[in-house]
Amino acid sequence: MKQRIKWFGTLGSLAAVGALVLSGCSSDGNAPTSSDASGALTPMTLQLQWFAQAQFAGYYAAVDQGYYEDEGLDVTIDEGGADIVPQDVLAAGDADYAISWVPKVLGSIEQGANITNVAQIFERSATTQISLKDKNIRTASDLVGKNVGSWGYGNEWELFAGMQKSGVELGDINLIQQAFDMTGFLAGDIDAAQAMTYNEYAQVLETVNPDTGELFQPDELNVIDWNEEGTAMLQDSIWANADKLQSDADYADNTVKFIKASIKGWIYAANNPAEAAGIVTAAGSTLGESHQLWMTNEVSKLIFPSSNGVGMIDESAWSNTVDIAMNTKNETGATIITTEPPVTAYTNEYVTKALDELKAEGVDVLGTDWKPTEVTLNEGGN
Repeated sequence: MKQRIKWFGTLGSLAAVGALVLSGCSSDGNAPTSSDASGALTPMTLQLQWFAQAQFAGYYAAVDQGYYEDEGLDVTIDEGGADIVPQDVLAAGDADYAISWVPKVLGSIEQGANITNVAQIFERSATTQISLKDKNIRTASDLVGKNVGSWGYGNEWELFAGMQKSGVELGDINLIQQAFDMTGFLAGDIDAAQAMTYNEYAQVLETVNPDTGELFQPDELNVIDWNEEGTAMLQDSIWANADKLQSDADYADNTVKFIKASIKGWIYAANNPAEAAGIVTAAGSTLGESHQLWMTNEVSKLIFPSSNGVGMIDESAWSNTVDIAMNTKNETGATIITTEPPVTAYTNEYVTKALDELKAEGVDVLGTDWKPTEVTLNEGGN
């Protein structure tokens, strides 16, 4: 489904009311814009890895707030889905940029996709395994003998890496093919379920605990955080066409502009979570109001505070992701990749230029003082 996000009503005027606390700036329509020789905006397409939701709030906000237009770009956002592989869409030339997880793309690169990570938007991983307290599952080593859920499809590697690091073999657990929801967990069929902090974890907290008659509470759950376990892998990144970066000067220049505007969108979303959630809802997301707000807030936690500036690719985090991709085996004995990825797999060249421009404009690209908001989840996420 192709989304042209252009609103001129209430949501389109949100820029006028929300000051960017992190950036100290706003889109006032007077920022210099760049375009082609005719003065027209340059069309660009962004391919998402899933349907419209607040996981991508920064990009939707950048369209809504006019940040891409400020850079001379007319950006169309294409939703993803279960049958869409964003890096393949990018490699085929059907999109200018794509959002995808690093481990998933590493496999595609080894298969011949010539694409480059130009901005690592999510600095931290959102993947967890959650369980009820009475299961006594606190770390990966506690998974022995348990029914362990996994979505598969490239989402399983942090779990497998955490198990192998703890000496837990696949034969030591009962691996359950988990649906992309928490039904099996809530029914008691899964002891430790895969859950993203910004989505499935909230689905549990939006559900009534039959033992108490109230919504589940965080203190009733244990969470294995792969960031803490040391097996977190890099997730949502902006990917670009490696060939065009080298051969097309305009594309390379527009990549800096796209990253810059996207970062401003993420800053806006972090500081205006309710407004950003509304923007994503208007773009077509069907998630409930409180769930969408939770997602916006939790995704911002993956970005802010930023260690080196939003989008900068940390060499150690990249190396850890590559190491896991090469040395962690799944249930078939396969690894994501068999050799080191090429040097073109990532670069900080373009995000560095974007950050330098933002800093020169007085934008706080670290968000050191940013604080998440308190979100009250309602039953069913409504």
